[in-house]
Amino acid sequence: MVKEIMKDVIFLKQPSEAADKNDLDSAKDLLDTLKANASGCVGMAANMIGVRKRILAANLSGRYVVMLNPVITGHSKKTYTAEEGCLSLTGTRQTERFESITVEYTDEHMKKRIKSFSGFDAQIIQHEIDHFDGKII
Repeated sequence: MVKEIMKDVIFLKQPSEAADKNDLDSAKDLLDTLKANASGCVGMAANMIGVRKRILAANLSGRYVVMLNPVITGHSKKTYTAEEGCLSLTGTRQTERFESITVEYTDEHMKKRIKSFSGFDAQIIQHEIDHFDGKII
């Protein structure tokens, strides 16, 4: 179900809790909401739909992906400055991002995954993980 986008900065600054199999409905809602906003959004964290759980949905290289409890387990030494926007906020902000990352997560079928990402896909994931920690970009 498509949900309304959370814009309350006080809510968005609160850390998210670990997700489990009971949160799969929220993961589906997040994916539905991302797809409904595809013209202006490539990734979303669950707190953007009012759910304080560590769930992200993203369009990575043209493929929709859901990650529960993603953790960056490795990253490149090289970083770059990115200009990012967010559906929950107005305007854009500069931030530093790693060029490549390795992420451990649980998929929507409750299977553990470890995968490496680079470029824009890595940037999207880093942005959404920042949301989990209440970091506003």
